[in-house]
Amino acid sequence: MTIPGPWPWILGAAAGGATVGGGLIGLRPGSHRPLIVAFSAGAVIGVALLDLAPESLDLAGPARGGTMFGLIALGFAGYLILSRTLEGLAAGPLRVGRFLGAASLTAHSALDGLAIGLGFQASPAAGLVLAAAVLAHDAADGINTVTLSLAASPNARTARLWLAADALAPLVGVALSRLIRPTPASLGAALALFAGIFLHIGASELLPASRAARPGFAASLATLAGLAVIALAVHLAQGL
Repeated sequence: MTIPGPWPWILGAAAGGATVGGGLIGLRPGSHRPLIVAFSAGAVIGVALLDLAPESLDLAGPARGGTMFGLIALGFAGYLILSRTLEGLAAGPLRVGRFLGAASLTAHSALDGLAIGLGFQASPAAGLVLAAAVLAHDAADGINTVTLSLAASPNARTARLWLAADALAPLVGVALSRLIRPTPASLGAALALFAGIFLHIGASELLPASRAARPGFAASLATLAGLAVIALAVHLAQGL
């Protein structure tokens, strides 16, 4: 089935714009950066638990629920092993392991665009609902991408390059949706793996970084705020 009209591309571009807006907030210097990191931790964990995991279960079906939870655990463990393996490379001349988190978020944004495109192939209503869910958390994705890039390297130019890649990724996903047609079960499996990856990023990377930079109750409130914002966004998107 042909993707109807320009709407997948328009909404993919809107998702990229929301990512850029969030990234510009993350690039703002000042003493509030630890709070932004804490907020990002809550947002990433919220996206994993409240958006990606339930969506993977819906796509795969109730009979594959145990498999989806196993894939979430596999994503968490796999990212843990990969990140620890790349820690040694991060100190070498290429230093590729530093930007693993930002690269994972960029890949997730491409999957967002893929979901929008495939949703419109199913029906315009499905495409709009998926686009609403993507727009609900893409600003947080931009903040998270910049935060993880700056944590790996204080170079703001590098963070802007990752932000640009993250903003363009949804359009790449829309383009891919015209070339491949995964089954709902396989798309659900991919979302489950990303849920596990994001749980590791939020709980093992962002939360400790925010607590080390600014211990106290304010960072905890910021994390809860990030979680609450994603919960509200997902709730509103589901009500469309």
